[in-house]
Amino acid sequence: MSDYTLSARLNLPIAEAVDRLTEVMKDIGLGIVSDIDVQKTIKNKLDQDIAPYRIIGACNPMLAKRLIEAAPQAGALLPCNVVAREVDGETFFDFMAPKPVLGLETNPVAAEVANDADEKLRKVIAALAG
Repeated sequence: MSDYTLSARLNLPIAEAVDRLTEVMKDIGLGIVSDIDVQKTIKNKLDQDIAPYRIIGACNPMLAKRLIEAAPQAGALLPCNVVAREVDGETFFDFMAPKPVLGLETNPVAAEVANDADEKLRKVIAALAG
């Protein structure tokens, strides 16, 4: 964990862990809007191998709408990215922490959206741990 991430770990390979993440996020009102397979991209573009690594874009449409209506330029801070990386059969998730990232936007609505998004992501992490 860092100042800009929230973390979770599942004792599952990455494909199964991402499936579980998708289910939990859906239950909490978050959807996956993008999924970049970095391992595959590195292999295709550089012909080099790395451990399984994905960057997943998560979003709640209502929160995104509130933010971009209040501060259209803040859309550059969306979606909330989640890194999924596999190490020795376990998957580690690093979620973008909404408060420090959306704190870059000075519009007060950004702080409200950040708080709401943070609450949702913490629920995801708790559900993954439980």
